[in-house]
Amino acid sequence: MPSFDIASKVDLQTLDNAINTVKKEIDNRFDFKGSHVKIDLDKKEYKLSLEVESEMKMKQVIDVIISRSMKQGIEASAFDFDKDAYTSGKYVRKEVSVKNGLKQDDAKKIVKAIKDSGLKVQPAIMDNIIRVTAKKIDDLQDVIALCRTSNFGLPLQYDNMKS
Repeated sequence: MPSFDIASKVDLQTLDNAINTVKKEIDNRFDFKGSHVKIDLDKKEYKLSLEVESEMKMKQVIDVIISRSMKQGIEASAFDFDKDAYTSGKYVRKEVSVKNGLKQDDAKKIVKAIKDSGLKVQPAIMDNIIRVTAKKIDDLQDVIALCRTSNFGLPLQYDNMKS
């Protein structure tokens, strides 16, 4: 039976390249000359630590992170900017987590949307992926189209297509 996997993952090397590109751009930008900007990537936790002088510069750094990451192939929805920035001393700090892997409740939402669509497929949650099987490949392609049009707030990849 044909099947494929729905996953939500970020390649660590691509993320590292994107962050290094962001650091280079900020070092070369005129509006950041002489100002304190610190960007650290925790590769084990998939977290970014940002430290700048003001809220305005924080917004500019976030814009650069999003634009450079998208050029590297990382979707903007992979970053979780929900936590508010906090002031510590004379710097503004922010922790940004990178979404990696499907959480159980997100996987349940996706499976529910697939089942509610009425397509003749069988979605199954397996750890941090969803395996979708069907009798026809056309049904699987309909599921991919459904997931692309639905807004789950996650960067989804469709891997391991087998016929």
